[in-house]
Amino acid sequence: MDLIPAPRAVEGPMRCGFLFDRDTTLWAAPGTDTTERWLRSTLGAALGLPLRPGPRDASNSVQLQLDDALEPEAYRLDAVATWGVRIRGGDPAGVFWGAQTLRQLLGPEAFRRAPVRSGITHGIAHQSIEDGPRFRWRGLLLDVSRHFMPKDGVLRYLDLMAAHKLNVFHFHLTDDQGWRIEIARHPRLTETGSWRTRTKFGHRASPLWEEKPHGGYYTQDDIREIVAYAAERHITVVPEIDVPGHSQAAIAAYPELGNTDVIDTTALSVLDDWGISTNVLAPTDNTLRFYEGVFEEVLDLFPSEFIHVGGDECPKDQWRRSPAAQARIKELGLADEDELQSWFIGHFAKWLSARGRRLIGWDEILEGGLPDGTAVSSWRGYQGGIAAARAGHDVVMCPQQQVYLDYRQAAGDDEPVPIGYVRTLEDVYRFEPVPPELHEPGIRHVLGTQANLWTEVMEDHARVDYQAFPRLAAFAEVAWSALPAPAERDFADFERRMAAHYGRLDALGVAYRRPAGPRPWQRRPGVLGRPIEGLPPNT
Repeated sequence: MDLIPAPRAVEGPMRCGFLFDRDTTLWAAPGTDTTERWLRSTLGAALGLPLRPGPRDASNSVQLQLDDALEPEAYRLDAVATWGVRIRGGDPAGVFWGAQTLRQLLGPEAFRRAPVRSGITHGIAHQSIEDGPRFRWRGLLLDVSRHFMPKDGVLRYLDLMAAHKLNVFHFHLTDDQGWRIEIARHPRLTETGSWRTRTKFGHRASPLWEEKPHGGYYTQDDIREIVAYAAERHITVVPEIDVPGHSQAAIAAYPELGNTDVIDTTALSVLDDWGISTNVLAPTDNTLRFYEGVFEEVLDLFPSEFIHVGGDECPKDQWRRSPAAQARIKELGLADEDELQSWFIGHFAKWLSARGRRLIGWDEILEGGLPDGTAVSSWRGYQGGIAAARAGHDVVMCPQQQVYLDYRQAAGDDEPVPIGYVRTLEDVYRFEPVPPELHEPGIRHVLGTQANLWTEVMEDHARVDYQAFPRLAAFAEVAWSALPAPAERDFADFERRMAAHYGRLDALGVAYRRPAGPRPWQRRPGVLGRPIEGLPPNT
């Protein structure tokens, strides 16, 4: 059995099995329509089979149904030679995850968009699989601000997530280097904020530049399409609109959002370098009203429970020098600039709560305290997540030391841009989202975990693939499967199963890092081949 993520329990497989052919039918009970559509459009296309509707009691059929005895997202798949395949799920998502397992059982050909050979019979062995996830939040962050990914690439990554049973897409839409979402009432956010004049090639120490404009954005209809496409795959899209730091692109578009009593904000442009910009939002009523308008449109587009507001890496120097910011601190009775940021984040936590949503932000938002219901993405190690969980806040564990996939995958200078910590495939496989020092009731506040793809050094789809895979497959197993303690995990067995999974990734066209070593890479001269320790990408 070479399934990834590893299932809970398998009975079989036996030699006899069920064969798919042009007469194989598909019966879908109420509530399983998304999986029905996916099987016909994706699996049917790959196998060249129509999978026509058929009666419930038909032999030679695939049957989909809900089962209240199963927990949410759990499924049971039964394959029997005499009648076909039955997938039962504890909810519609469980049925869909069962269909993903069926696809893996059918081999790499099931991951293509059309048949590549005629006369091939596809089948699976007689077996039963019971499975379900460890965590409810199994996420992937994609940063499209540093390097824009066109819509088709985003849809492709949603398909890759679904194939690995990941269910939360953290969409990092705004930053200093680009604003990527259309806001109708503030058109300059995309007219000005979505383009920069040039781009640093490599990381911060690189002297090289791409001397050409870079940019792009998603229209509101693009966003609606992405959200709907994700929903069909039982993936929730969580948007991130960064405040009050990482906001230079917005200030370049609307200079009045910046600290105008400190600098000439009209001279700012979208940041073309990496690193942390000192240009942050002014803590004024005008800024609050502006972003309330932004979030009103965001809420219309994204039905997710959580809305991410960033809240990280906000330099306070401009606030210290700003008479307006100092007056606001005095007016609110705050101690310092850190409490001013806490007030800023708290305003939007309450604003979102009043509209039935929940604010989530990076672990810096803990500084100064948080309103009830606010959640934390713990990126600076585990400690922020531990503190948040102990204080009763929900947590998503995504420590940079473990699951930042822009970090290099091997020691030495053999990586295309070897930045940050070395995190091998085995390192990711041995990542444990719940730290041993966290106990109940804190453990119950760990919603799950997330891998992050920050794209400063990922200039195109191939580089994103190279950084993500195969490590994202290891992460998916950590997030889904009930694995033993890290030291006890059977990495050799995972590698054995990955030998088959590489064939699936090949069929999907994923430009993953080859397991025997880095894929040949034509590096530019200069510093790009030198490890750059201590310069992790920014969130």
